[in-house]
Amino acid sequence: MRVALDTNRYRDLIEGDTKLGATLADAETVFVPFIVLAELRAGFAAGTKQTENERLLQTFLARPGVELLFPDEATTRHYAAGYRQLRAQGQMIPMSDLWIAALVLQHGLTLCSRDAHFDHLPQIARV
Repeated sequence: MRVALDTNRYRDLIEGDTKLGATLADAETVFVPFIVLAELRAGFAAGTKQTENERLLQTFLARPGVELLFPDEATTRHYAAGYRQLRAQGQMIPMSDLWIAALVLQHGLTLCSRDAHFDHLPQIARV
């Protein structure tokens, strides 16, 4: 399984969620979307443990099987399709999460997130 990790699940992992740790250990690849990286660093900057949090993040990103995931031109097409679908449903989600959804769909990934609003995009596989 190839997994995209959302911000809230990264925090769960760092806080010691052993079940999540086992799930991710079984994954072929764990992708960290660029927007998750930005959200994490924004949280670090606003907190009191920025250096420690950044060290933990760098250690995680350096693990074998963990990769950063960036958008490209094709990602914008998935973003637009998701936007159209959500708008038609009257169920908009945060734009940052729409970027994550677009990357997940583009690359055929399974999303690891606790955010219920991803349920509005049933085509996204979840773990």
